Amino acid sequence: MSKPAVELSAGTMTAEELKLAELIVSALNLETQPSAIDPNAPLYGEGLGLDSIDILEVALVVSKAYGVKLRSDDENNRKIFSSLRSLNQHIEQHRVK
Repeated sequence: MSKPAVELSAGTMTAEELKLAELIVSALNLETQPSAIDPNAPLYGEGLGLDSIDILEVALVVSKAYGVKLRSDDENNRKIFSSLRSLNQHIEQHRVK
């Protein structure tokens, strides 16, 4: 049974997105509040300002927390990691935990 699609305003996070933001902030020791992250802002470069090493760390903690394997050679990585919201959507579609 799928959840109905919910339209969210630009800065509004779902509970799942907030949990993911908390996981990322904790794993990377970021000096920002998870709730202050714009779910549509880019994770890489501008936006949250993560670099390639940060993205690898995020992939590792996501794998451990959700059982979702994120591979460095996945052709969809640019889309998956484009924002917190897109990463969360990918996790929700593929999670095993």
